Amino acid sequence: MDYDKQQVTCPQGETSAGWHGPYPTSSPTAAPLIVARFTKSQCRPCPARTQCTSTADSARTVGFPPRELRDLQLRVRAEQQTPEWKTRYAVRSGVESTVNELAHGHGMRRCRYRGQGKAHIQHILTAIAVNIERLSGLSPAEEAPRPRQPTAFQNYLDQREIPRLKSWRNLGS
Repeated sequence: MDYDKQQVTCPQGETSAGWHGPYPTSSPTAAPLIVARFTKSQCRPCPARTQCTSTADSARTVGFPPRELRDLQLRVRAEQQTPEWKTRYAVRSGVESTVNELAHGHGMRRCRYRGQGKAHIQHILTAIAVNIERLSGLSPAEEAPRPRQPTAFQNYLDQREIPRLKSWRNLGS
């Protein structure tokens, strides 16, 4: 994609015949798209056409985001390959798997009771049941899981010698 010349070059070396947009997408939250078009005369004789397009008229259109969004997308994808990002995401993936287990495995998308107080009690009791289920899965020979590391907020409090709540004192200390 050459944003300055407003052209797209296909893997076979053909350059696009048209560049249009950016167009708004059907979703209000989705990014706008630029559309590049190749002609039938470019695509029809191409030996790689069947790998590229399956349209009846043998022409190809390609949609992609504007330059600013494309640059941001490439930068974020490169950042996601770093060990620091993967370490940070490991925490999130653990939390997401727990939320997924509660939502899909224990029916937490729907409450059995009306009212915020009763729904809250249902959530707490379900979380307790999940924790008991996880702990009962440990064999007696296995070690109990190591205590959790302190959070960034707990480290912040410790560095500034701000006392933690009593319930936090056993975590990471």
